[in-house]
Amino acid sequence: MSVRIGDAMASEPAGGEVVVGHQGAAEDSDAVLRFAFEAAAVRGLPVRAVRAWSLPPIYAFSPGSMLLADEAGGFEPFERKALEQALAPWRMRFPDVQVIEHVEIGSAGQMLLSAASRARLLVVGRRVRRSPVGARIGSVAHAALHHAPCPVAVVPHA
Repeated sequence: MSVRIGDAMASEPAGGEVVVGHQGAAEDSDAVLRFAFEAAAVRGLPVRAVRAWSLPPIYAFSPGSMLLADEAGGFEPFERKALEQALAPWRMRFPDVQVIEHVEIGSAGQMLLSAASRARLLVVGRRVRRSPVGARIGSVAHAALHHAPCPVAVVPHA
């Protein structure tokens, strides 16, 4: 795990929240969510769980197919349910931590940076890469480390 601490940590403002990015299935994000909830509990802050999503590529080629998605309830309810399921065990373990769910269509990096504008800590995950070559962090962790206005914790997925 790595943590970037800038000038924001020197004088922590009152209030704020711990913002955590959620991606994938519930079990993929356990380490990231654990870190965020523990940090929030110690600081007495709420957790804002952010899940960004985008349309599958096939919908870009067929705008009419969006009508089918709307009739089926859309993609957003699916994403909200995935976030709720991932947060459920952490809500039970940390009943005193207020949780704010944030699900929105768009870029994960941009959504997290927007949410981090009022955060005391931003927690993002990174895939564990076994290859000796190539990038060690993804685009979301990269954006967070370079552009977040608050301290950033990058936690490897289990």
